[in-house]
This record gives sequence, structure tokens and C-alpha cells, in this order.
Amino acid sequence: MSYIITSACIDEKAADCVDVCPVDCIEEGPDQYFIDSDICIECGACEVACPVGAVFYDTDLPEEEKHMIQKAENFYKSK
Repeated sequence: MSYIITSACIDEKAADCVDVCPVDCIEEGPDQYFIDSDICIECGACEVACPVGAVFYDTDLPEEEKHMIQKAENFYKSK
């Protein structure tokens, strides 16, 4: 995996992460942004830029946010 955008982004969509991503791996979904793990270079710029603390590296993801991995996978499968 890579970085995951968690539920703090839902309906927030500040987009600061999109502005700093050097490889354009962040896409807007219906209710939040998602990071494409196939494109992400794991630079961490999105994590630092997020004003609501919604971005975590997958190994640092809080237990209550682990369901967001599947949500991101489903988003990219549906494209």
C-alpha cells in the first residue's frame, strides 16, 4: 500500500494534499479524496499538508480507520 486518506477527509475535501503531490496520485471521489497506491511514491508531502490530519502511512493507520484501505481499493476498482 502507501498512504491512506481516512474518514477525517469525508465531506471536508480541503485538497491541500492534491496541491502538493508531485506525482498526481490523489483523486477526488464522491465524498473524499483517495490516493492511488500504484502511483504514490510515498514522499509524505500529502500527510504534512493535510489540514485535518486525515492522511496516514498504511502501517501507522489507527485501527478504527483500517476500513478505509478497502474503501480506497473499491474506489480504484470501480474506475
